[in-house]
Amino acid sequence: MWISVSQSLRGRPQMSCFQSSRNNSVAAKGRRCGHGVTASYGEMCYHDNSLVSASLEALIQHLVPTVDYYPDRSYVFTFLLSSRLFLHPYELMTRVCHLCVEQQRSGDALLDKIRFREVAPKLVQLLTEWTETFPYDFRDERMMRCLKDMTHHVARGDEYSWRAMQQMTQRLIKRLSALGQYEEAVAALNAVATERPASLKSKQASGQRNDVMSVCDDPFVLAQQLTHIELDRLSFIGPEEFIQTFAMKDPLENHKGFFRKRKTSNLEAYVNWFNRLSYMVATEICMPVKKKHRARIIEFFIDVAQECFNIGNFNSLMAIITGMNMSPVARLRKTWSKVNTDKFEILEHQMDPSSNFSNYRTALRGATQRSETAHSSQEKIVIPFFSLLIKDIYFLNEGCASRLTNGHINFEKLWELAKQVSEFLVWRQVICPFDRDRRILQYLVTTPVFSEDELHLASYESEGPENNMEKDKRRSPLLCRL
Repeated sequence: MWISVSQSLRGRPQMSCFQSSRNNSVAAKGRRCGHGVTASYGEMCYHDNSLVSASLEALIQHLVPTVDYYPDRSYVFTFLLSSRLFLHPYELMTRVCHLCVEQQRSGDALLDKIRFREVAPKLVQLLTEWTETFPYDFRDERMMRCLKDMTHHVARGDEYSWRAMQQMTQRLIKRLSALGQYEEAVAALNAVATERPASLKSKQASGQRNDVMSVCDDPFVLAQQLTHIELDRLSFIGPEEFIQTFAMKDPLENHKGFFRKRKTSNLEAYVNWFNRLSYMVATEICMPVKKKHRARIIEFFIDVAQECFNIGNFNSLMAIITGMNMSPVARLRKTWSKVNTDKFEILEHQMDPSSNFSNYRTALRGATQRSETAHSSQEKIVIPFFSLLIKDIYFLNEGCASRLTNGHINFEKLWELAKQVSEFLVWRQVICPFDRDRRILQYLVTTPVFSEDELHLASYESEGPENNMEKDKRRSPLLCRL
């Protein structure tokens, strides 16, 4: 599903014959512009047959299927994704279902039943796309009640559509159950990881604690296991979470169904994973007492980062580079003097933030092209530097008005938001082809890591302060208490 949606969004979907017939009843106005034709159909404005703006009411109506009309799939995805900038998903679903039913009313009960039976399969198709693409919307009890009401309504007219609704609901419940289990598992892992064993408090006791190389000394295998974690966590991020990071605050924020879980919790959990990996890398480097052991750990992580780059796992790559560039690690000059940094400098260049990460964006395009023509499951892997993806979507939203001066929704902006999110969905659906190593995975997600202050303390214990600023920091009351 995602590939077809993404492909259709690369070029704006054209107005279909069904859309044209729906708009024939409305007087059309058109004018030629310098680079195409702009036409208005009622409250919907097209440029070269591509929807560019409309009133909210017209967009809602455009989503409603009829006997001879079904909205373009890319339109369905785009509007369901970004409509939450303007109204709650529950309100949208209520209005769409109401319009779909009301449009079949003629005053003749028998005729109404026949007409609804004809449109029911298309309504089921729309709800199926909604539940499969944005299942987390249905954590709201009101959404589930609305879905149940429509199932009863469909059952009165068409048994085939009723069965399809039943199957759709079962798949939805299964998906939401898997989400709940995932969130509980992440919470449990985080609880284990935040425990502070005595062996972590003192470098002298570090011999009692395994380091990463005692668990896995093969950089390629560790990169594979990092890729497992990345793809597992990516798979639970709902596309709507990107939009809900800056969607309007809902007046029913305390509603017990929808808002019991934060609407961006899986996205936030993934960002937290990036931070954890960065701190784990720094902890592993600062922990060994001997300089040669620290140098060996640095060289190992450089090799892991290289393997992540080769795989297309840019998020783990950036997390490793971030960890190695943290102040407590970067200041270990005697340790770094024992390291061949040629490969690390190349990797840093690839992820250089200058020119808006132009080198990384070039590498990402290359990985995406490789994925599109992949001959193996490994070649399909593309894991973006996630924080930059969020930043891109944020600035796209902030840089373009959601509404035009005439009150219309700026649908060109919505197309662009959908294009970026749909590309993420293609990457998200990839199944990791590597064998799982439970011991390594358990270590990566549960081994305790130093806090920032503990990292500084460990770093100063490894190599003493070299200047007055470092000496002052070393004597700070907070570090002295650790």
